Amino acid sequence: MSDPTPGNEIDIDHLARLARLTLGPEEKDQARQQLANIIAMIDTMQTVDTEGVQPMAHPLDATQRLRTDEVTEDVDPDRFQTGAPATAEHYYLVPRVVE
Repeated sequence: MSDPTPGNEIDIDHLARLARLTLGPEEKDQARQQLANIIAMIDTMQTVDTEGVQPMAHPLDATQRLRTDEVTEDVDPDRFQTGAPATAEHYYLVPRVVE
């Protein structure tokens, strides 16, 4: 199995423990290989010359279609606040937690 960087071993047992996963021997080998492939791909991407390339917020030149901001329903605070322990002027009253 190829190691992504010579001298650096992927410690699957440690990663599995951090992720609270129980992996069998075959799953460990598969995860190690997949991580090695990901690291190799990142290493390949790091070799691309990006000098002079402007960063993009999104890879596609698309605009988001937004709906108009309109009130579509009325809220009845009295109805929603009937189960609250304490309210005043349509606000929920809570105990003070910061002195």
